[in-house]
Amino acid sequence: MATPTKVEFDVQMTCQSCASAVENALKGAEGVHSFSIDLPTEQVVVETTLPSAKVQELLESTGRRAVIKGMGQAHLGAAVSQMSGFGRSAVQGVVRFVQLSEKKVAIEGTIDGLTPGLHGLAVHELGDLSQGCDSCGDHFNPTNSCHGGPGDQERHVGDLGNVLADARGRAEFRMEDERLKVWDIIGRSLVVHSGKDDLGKGKDASSKQDGSAGPGLACGIVARSAGLFQNPKKICTCDGVSLWDERDVPLAGPGRRQQCSL
Repeated sequence: MATPTKVEFDVQMTCQSCASAVENALKGAEGVHSFSIDLPTEQVVVETTLPSAKVQELLESTGRRAVIKGMGQAHLGAAVSQMSGFGRSAVQGVVRFVQLSEKKVAIEGTIDGLTPGLHGLAVHELGDLSQGCDSCGDHFNPTNSCHGGPGDQERHVGDLGNVLADARGRAEFRMEDERLKVWDIIGRSLVVHSGKDDLGKGKDASSKQDGSAGPGLACGIVARSAGLFQNPKKICTCDGVSLWDERDVPLAGPGRRQQCSL
């Protein structure tokens, strides 16, 4: 059974009818276990087994903007990887890691620009993007094990299996893992691959090494992120962009002086 995660959002709410609209959007929604709404602080905390992007869609179905502020339990740790494609790849996404307990981590995210179908996802040992995904190294494998799937007894710690992209090229997913630990992967990288990971079940020798999922399409360094109630940001200190407008500004380039923390 999936373990619910608490996710903290800031939601644009200026009146009681705003709060009522948010309540109606969340009430009875499948995968939403409980929620609390604080109108004066514009804060909504949702306990859910849904990917945070799905909850954000529910909140924004009310016509109000919602921004994720934190996840999980503050003392256990959380991390995020903002993934970008290199070269001709237009794949991009955000994947979050939340330590639910000492033994279990939740991994959830959204990746866009994929071809429909299954794509291998893995934590790699190096946080080196100097040559794109080619410089991320091998799968994170501190136990020197053979490659496998998330449910296998023997596997790389970084083996996360496959994510399924729909007809739009979007993969939305949430999984739980008892091998991966947030504190072990900070500074490493997350890579989504061009093809399906065979989970170590292939016939050739490479199957036990990396699953033959093909080259990386997009990757990102795994960085520490805010846990629940740890992110008080309303204005981005690097360029003065407001919380609500931040999504409309490029993460880097001419439209922004400096990339901001997530």
